[in-house]
Amino acid sequence: MILIAVLLVVTSILAGCSGSNESANKTNSSEKAANDAANGNDAALADSKGSGQSLTVLVEGGSPAFAVAQETAEEFKQQTGYEVKIESVPYIGVYDKLNAEIKAKAGSYDVATIDILWFPALAKGLAPMDDLLTDEVAGDLFTGLIDGGTVDGKPLGMPVWTNSKILLYRTDLFEDPNEKEAFQSAYGYELAPPTTWRQYRDVAKFFTRDMDNDGTKDLYGTSVFGLNNGDSVASWLDHAAQAGAGPLVVGEDGKANVNTKPYVDALDFLTKILREDQSAPEGALNMASSETSELFWNGKLAMMLAWGHFFVPSNDPAKSQVAGKVGAAPMIGGEAGVGVVPGPWYQVIPSSSKKQDIAKEYVKFIYSKNELFLKALGVASRKSLFEQYGQQPEYAHLLALNTTLSAKHTQNRPVLEFWNEIESEALVPAVQAALSGKSTPQEALDEAAEVINEIQGQ
Repeated sequence: MILIAVLLVVTSILAGCSGSNESANKTNSSEKAANDAANGNDAALADSKGSGQSLTVLVEGGSPAFAVAQETAEEFKQQTGYEVKIESVPYIGVYDKLNAEIKAKAGSYDVATIDILWFPALAKGLAPMDDLLTDEVAGDLFTGLIDGGTVDGKPLGMPVWTNSKILLYRTDLFEDPNEKEAFQSAYGYELAPPTTWRQYRDVAKFFTRDMDNDGTKDLYGTSVFGLNNGDSVASWLDHAAQAGAGPLVVGEDGKANVNTKPYVDALDFLTKILREDQSAPEGALNMASSETSELFWNGKLAMMLAWGHFFVPSNDPAKSQVAGKVGAAPMIGGEAGVGVVPGPWYQVIPSSSKKQDIAKEYVKFIYSKNELFLKALGVASRKSLFEQYGQQPEYAHLLALNTTLSAKHTQNRPVLEFWNEIESEALVPAVQAALSGKSTPQEALDEAAEVINEIQGQ
């Protein structure tokens, strides 16, 4: 892990000669200007400029959060007089830094952008944001987005973007008259972007083929995420939600429910695509989002269930061999209908920050710039932006995301204190065991349930 020294922000207090009323008045005036600036008093903003005050923001290096923080830093300084000092670290470094800050309470960071996965572990050191999440803000957010950043009834994060899997498919294949005729003849219904598990398996089998007749498959219908990481778990939970699972992973009684029918059906669905239908590449156990998207961009997959923002590079001629031939549709649905487990990110304020007021002003300011995340990543958090930009061909995936994120069975990952251990020690091994054929889905999930209960002390 790359280590980067914590940047300590020190605010200098300038004092004049002892006993000078003029100096005292200047100091009081300066403090008043800073307080007024933090509270959005426009008349005082100019007075606070040049005061040497700063705000430290922690983000993942190279991420949309980093890009937006850089792009808006000067404007925020002009408005408030506060310089935005950006500390960027690798993905897991954000968690490590905040976790250390929570323990040390050093006041090193004023704002950070974090993955929803980290709330259970970091919640005790984050400041509530009730006053920022107004009715107006909530009305423009997807259902569950506020809940995703809420722990023990306290909203701790302001959403900056949300995302989920949707269906990306090759329009040149799906709209080809010969392909449509052949599919109709083979399956008895019209070829179209699939909306159900059955249709998805049919279409995947249909497009899996040896195009050169040399015995090697040159085109696969789809892929599955089998890599030893959280992507495989998120994908499986998507399908579990579609089969009617909920609450996810742990029931109301606090015990694991992953070995019940919806979860078993979901893992069986993925296993059959890979092992029975052979509609996914043999190397799928070593693939997740990035590997799958590379195959799709190189014309090796007819469709994929991918994070929505992958639509943008899929249509970039510099990145993709199928550019201009990619369509987007909502996530498929199982027995219960469409459902996914979203992947939102949030801005948070450490409770140890000594600049709570101006930190909130910064979070509010960045929320007003939510459009910039859409341009940097291809997704944002505000429904109105999804609807507005979704009318443009280059952002057509936003309409599919809108439908998917608004679906009845779309739900957040469970807020569990030991989520990291549950995912790495129970769920990832279960998915891999089933996909590899070492265990049946039921056997793999029975074992996972036992491990989860042990981790939670049940």
